[in-house]
Amino acid sequence: MMDEGPKTKDQRPTLRPPEHVIRNTQHAIPTAFLERMSSLLGGEYPAFLASYAAATVAGLRVNTLKMTIEAFREAAAFELVPVPWCPAGFTMPDEQTLGKHPGHAAGIYYLQEPSAMAVAELLDPQPGERVLDLAAAPGGKATHIASLMRGQGLLIANELHPKRAWDLAENLERWGVRNAAITNESPERLTERLAGFFDRVLLDAPCSGEGMFRKSQAARREWSPALVAGCALRQSYILEHAARLVRPGGRLVYSTCTFAPEEDEEVIARFLKEHDEFEMIEPAPRPGFSPGRPDWIAEQQGGDVAGNVSATVRLWPHTGLGEGHFVAVMQRRPTIEPVAHPRLWPPVRLPRPVEQAYRAFCAAHLASVPAAERLALVGSYLYALPPELPDLSGLRFLHPGWWLGTIKKDRFEPSHALALGLALENALRSVRLAADSPDLRAYLQGSGFRNPGDDGWLLIAVDGHPLGWGKRVNDTVKSHYPKGLRWN
Repeated sequence: MMDEGPKTKDQRPTLRPPEHVIRNTQHAIPTAFLERMSSLLGGEYPAFLASYAAATVAGLRVNTLKMTIEAFREAAAFELVPVPWCPAGFTMPDEQTLGKHPGHAAGIYYLQEPSAMAVAELLDPQPGERVLDLAAAPGGKATHIASLMRGQGLLIANELHPKRAWDLAENLERWGVRNAAITNESPERLTERLAGFFDRVLLDAPCSGEGMFRKSQAARREWSPALVAGCALRQSYILEHAARLVRPGGRLVYSTCTFAPEEDEEVIARFLKEHDEFEMIEPAPRPGFSPGRPDWIAEQQGGDVAGNVSATVRLWPHTGLGEGHFVAVMQRRPTIEPVAHPRLWPPVRLPRPVEQAYRAFCAAHLASVPAAERLALVGSYLYALPPELPDLSGLRFLHPGWWLGTIKKDRFEPSHALALGLALENALRSVRLAADSPDLRAYLQGSGFRNPGDDGWLLIAVDGHPLGWGKRVNDTVKSHYPKGLRWN
């Protein structure tokens, strides 16, 4: 159990990290951080401190868009320990090895820190809803949301920083997500266009990263009390915009991977004090969940609503799996006032040669025509748009939907995203390879391999799951695995 409140300076423990923890890190745990946590945690501090001497826990989340949890457990050649707050989540022995396995490249699973898996579960997106992940890179929580939505509804995954937005796109592509648009916009611009549009909004806020100290030297090196204060100001600013994007009756989730109350309880208490249209939702108890700490809030910040933050969730490295997280679940109160909805993406008929090229490819290589009723051409890229997609003109976006392929002189060339979004039985021709096959390794490296059969496009699969496109010519399969993803 947590101590009732902070200790005085004379009462608090004076423990420091074990010497081997300091010796084995180029940048030690910041002293000011340890002093603050000692003051806050009191008698619980020794257990918290000891967690820094323990090995980090690697997490894996099964892609339920591609296989069942039961099937994955049967196929796994290693022990899986369930994560208590995520049915598809497990801890496992060696993150590095699994990150280099072809199954990861096929999007069968995502390597994710276990406590981070709690966030999408508490957002609880439902199939058919409109959902926004406001700061979505690199994509762990966005892929989790997509799985929970089961391919139904609209997911907009947004990331302000361009390079990180492309990392997000890569992860959603590998996950096989077919109902997502990826935007590269500021919260202000999204609020101007999409206020009150979403059933659920997640703000996984940029933070000081204290929960990453065991894994990240950069997080330890860059941390300072000034960084914590600056993050808290930015978080409150972004949260204001996130709130405006939620429809009346909708859900707003705020999360961080830091322990600082300035970035956690204080941000939420200040927000609730200024927004009586939102109320806290207290999640059902789960193993490893601890309540928020209203006693850590400065009185002038919390005011009368400070006690509400006890309904927030804290995950700690010394009481559960993972590195630690903070999650606040809020609901916007329903209202009878009408909410203006944005204009939806206008339907535009495809140029006849483009539609013919796409349908010709599908007839020759696929068992059906994917998303034939929701096609859109953006430049030379052909997309299948998600339902209820708003008009994104004037906004920065990477993909407005599932990227099917590229039109090249009235010829359709399939995308990697199309391959990973298909089930293997959708392909008229395929080559199934084992994970340890030399031909599979050659394919991932961008080389060809011998394989007799009919000429044409075919799906390359690992252990029954699509991995990418190949093209057979004269009994040799040429690799069309994207150059930026190839193994060396």
